[in-house]
Amino acid sequence: MKLTYRSENLLFKHPFKIAHGIRTNTPVVFIEIEYNNFIGCGEASLPPYLLENQNSVMAFLEKAKIILKNLEYPFQLNDVLNKIDCIEENNTAAKASIDIALHDLLGKIENIPCWKLFDLNTNETPYTTFTIGIDSIDIIKQKVKQAESFKILKVKLNGENDKEIITAIRSISEQPIAIDVNQGWKNKEDALKTIEWLCNKNVLLIEQPLQKDKLDDSRWLYEKSPLPIIADESVQRLIDIEKVKDCFHGINIKLMKCTGLNEARKMIVRARELKLKILLGCMSESSCAVSAAAQLSPLVDYADLDAPLLITNDFFTGIKFNDGKIELSEKAGIGVVLRGE
Repeated sequence: MKLTYRSENLLFKHPFKIAHGIRTNTPVVFIEIEYNNFIGCGEASLPPYLLENQNSVMAFLEKAKIILKNLEYPFQLNDVLNKIDCIEENNTAAKASIDIALHDLLGKIENIPCWKLFDLNTNETPYTTFTIGIDSIDIIKQKVKQAESFKILKVKLNGENDKEIITAIRSISEQPIAIDVNQGWKNKEDALKTIEWLCNKNVLLIEQPLQKDKLDDSRWLYEKSPLPIIADESVQRLIDIEKVKDCFHGINIKLMKCTGLNEARKMIVRARELKLKILLGCMSESSCAVSAAAQLSPLVDYADLDAPLLITNDFFTGIKFNDGKIELSEKAGIGVVLRGE
């Protein structure tokens, strides 16, 4: 098998605020794994907090080439990906790009979409949320109006003018809201007060309200919160579920954090055993990685897969939404086509 790659940048339609400034783009690395006349596509998206960059991904991919070079069909995905995982610690986005490409390749060789490989039902896909980032009240209202066809909004809060934001949204929309705090609330007591205030505002869940390593505080909040608390930054891989199972009502699974579809499926199984809610999320990604994640969407409770709608230069065509409901295609593999082909 032959592995090739290239680096690009995904450009946001609406630059958004982070702790240290404004983000206008996210670096990515796209890969292709070729076998005979079949090509599997993969993606590594690299937001700052993953601590990976395009150079580190490409260096990892060079090491992975040694494993993939002599790989032939048929192959056992789990065995191959375990070997890839053992090359180095971390590098989860780089590993995810290989996982996605191998799943896409396998589906194309067998001429079947990945959701069929997983024996899933396309009628059971959830609605994705549509993200409303932190901005001025006027801009937030404008974005909410533009998202009126979506059934669920995802609203970013950070503890500064949260009530003003929610009040403004509720003045023009009754759409259910998933709150994403990204570790932004400073202490458990204030977090609980805010959640109690949100309780009658048609809010579905609260994602990562406190800092990821404050598990004792998260457990306290979990025991008292009237709304479900979902772990995001506190959970990266399968092993992390055991650490947070008594601190959150559910977990957010992202391919870039967990190394791809193979481990994501294992995380879903374990979360179900523990009766945890499951949110299937994404980073700032193109339709390549998001379409891959969507193959698992019939298995989850909530989805946050709107990333391709938030960028101006999607390099692929793939995932589709019907008023926000995820529509899985019959195309082989992860269901994407490189634009221009």
